[in-house]
Amino acid sequence: MKKIKIALLSAILFCFSCASSDYWKLRMEIPGKTSVDLDQYKEVVITNFLIKEETKDFNLNNEIIDYFSFEIGQNFNGKVSKEEITFEEEPFKNEAFWKNLLPAEKDALLFTGGAEYTEEIRKAILQEKRDRFEDPFISKKKGLAERRFYTLNIDLYIIDAKTGKTLYTRNFKESKGYANPKQTAAFAFFELIQKVKTRFFRSILGEARIQERYLIYD
Repeated sequence: MKKIKIALLSAILFCFSCASSDYWKLRMEIPGKTSVDLDQYKEVVITNFLIKEETKDFNLNNEIIDYFSFEIGQNFNGKVSKEEITFEEEPFKNEAFWKNLLPAEKDALLFTGGAEYTEEIRKAILQEKRDRFEDPFISKKKGLAERRFYTLNIDLYIIDAKTGKTLYTRNFKESKGYANPKQTAAFAFFELIQKVKTRFFRSILGEARIQERYLIYD
């Protein structure tokens, strides 16, 4: 009982102290923590990606390379180049493979990975929304609707070309459904890869986030 009274008294004193003070509400940019220090490297070499299954009428590998070549070039002060490699098997955990890939490059990063892009049609029975004043005994109208879903599943790797060691790896999986069953794979890909880019650069570049802070003064 004594502890309860002490706690209650402390709460009252705290409220009183806050009531007698003013505060400023501040919005501050809090820098994030970077996963890889890009400033230590002079070049980023983007390789082709390991594609698990080709997408009909859509070159997933070329789209990924072109997209990240541009985006990395906008955020990296060094050189950005491309390198065509042959995948005999999944090499991402093979340090020797990456170390011997570009023996002349000492201050370079390899940007690579694997990807899968799928689409499917989903059908659902929809019920018409009833107005709240509508007769509850009137049966609802039902209909069959189709939505086209696209899913981009991509693994990104950043590897030190000199040592072959993986400095960064992460899986990204983004999906989106479209009411238009004829929505193209190219249009959906652009929306999905933008979401991947935002999350990827946030961890790589340590993009600042806006957070609120309170400065209390008497």
